[in-house]
Amino acid sequence: AWVERRLHRRMDALLGNSRAVVQDLLDEGAPPDRGRLIYNGIDVGRFAAGDARLKRRRALRAELGLPDDRVVLTCVANLFPYKGHADLLDALALLGAGFTARTTLLLVGRDAGARAALEAQAARLGLSPGVRFLGERSDVPDLLAASDIGVLASHEEGFSNAVLEGMAAGLPMVVSDVGGNAEAVTDGECGHVVSARAPAALAKALADLIGDAGRRQTMGAAARRRVAASFSLDACVAAYESLYEELWSRRLAAARRK
Repeated sequence: AWVERRLHRRMDALLGNSRAVVQDLLDEGAPPDRGRLIYNGIDVGRFAAGDARLKRRRALRAELGLPDDRVVLTCVANLFPYKGHADLLDALALLGAGFTARTTLLLVGRDAGARAALEAQAARLGLSPGVRFLGERSDVPDLLAASDIGVLASHEEGFSNAVLEGMAAGLPMVVSDVGGNAEAVTDGECGHVVSARAPAALAKALADLIGDAGRRQTMGAAARRRVAASFSLDACVAAYESLYEELWSRRLAAARRK
């Protein structure tokens, strides 16, 4: 961190992938005129829509033994404590017996040391029948197609590609208000943004979507449109190209003045 701060003033540009990250750079002493925001971009085409999505959904649900009427929540995040999985389990417990009767939670990501504690927590809360620990997967787009709601309850983030991918898959997202999450998910339009470390608020947001299929569909469609319009890979590449052209032009102009 000390070396990074020393280097800030030697950089031509300092890039953050969310407003929160840019502000962190400024707080660390980055020159205000060199701080730039360029959002991450993803290939929206990797995430099926329409009939193709329905085909993937049926195939994955059959593989996982999930009935068509099951409401599937998916959290794609490695099992680090700061990713908020424990808060998510606490939130689901607050929903009561309706959770195990109607929903399944898929936890996708490698174990970074928290799995044993999370499995114990799920058992203690009576959630084990409805919680699947899938580990690392190479078929995340298909898993998202099989899902109904995306969740990320992190305590800290920069700008989460997992959130963008859930939105690209047409899922309404329930996310914590950290990092750039609220910059991606328009609260009340593409899903719900709640305070971090607040299981009760998380439970309320999840209940709203679990109980309303029409709302899930409307918010999911809005989420996919937002990613395509604002967070595509093409938009990200174009922003970097524009920055490089600007810096190169500035360098040439400075050389001519010499």
